Amino acid sequence: MTIRVLIADDQMMVREGFSVLLNAMPDIEVVGEAVNGREAVERVRELAPDVVLMDIRMPELNGMEATREIVAADSTAKVLVLTTFDLDEYVYQALRAGASGFLLKDASARQLADGVRVVASGEALLAPSVTKRLITEFSKLSQAPRPLQPAHTTYGVLTERETEVLVLIAQGLSNAEIAECLVVAESTIKTHVSRILVKLGLRDRTQAAVFAYEARLVTPG
Repeated sequence: MTIRVLIADDQMMVREGFSVLLNAMPDIEVVGEAVNGREAVERVRELAPDVVLMDIRMPELNGMEATREIVAADSTAKVLVLTTFDLDEYVYQALRAGASGFLLKDASARQLADGVRVVASGEALLAPSVTKRLITEFSKLSQAPRPLQPAHTTYGVLTERETEVLVLIAQGLSNAEIAECLVVAESTIKTHVSRILVKLGLRDRTQAAVFAYEARLVTPG
């Protein structure tokens, strides 16, 4: 199936450049563009894209707030945050708001296309080094982190194995890598991940990773 993409960025050169790169891929189609966060929210409602490439710093409504509105509207679109800087507190806030990952604007054509595919498939675009540098750094900046899960829910509802899987998710491991680490079938890990998300009331693996850091299940190392 063709992956439908919406590009939200206030710089025309960025939008046009990404459009050319992505439209050159046989399995990806750019179905629309937005010049600010407000327009991005409206275009998602109109076009129902699979993936939104979302710039963070935009006029009228920034990418963080736009992401929050898209997620709150229960859209099926996955948000892939674009940033010039790999340590941007707004990126961290966007991940908390429900973005499925982030990508640097200087990414290669292959990295861009692969990122879109990963996010469209429901996986989180969080490499281990990125996870540690971004999430742990900006979780320190929040004096009173707002929990992603309902207030009455804690990770205590998880089994010991589910907690172990959650920690490995936070370290940026894929299902296959977690399965190899725990010496179990990948299908078993998929089941654990699904149960973790349901029990904690989380949207996806990205929010699970953020949750693990904010719950101090994983600490900066």
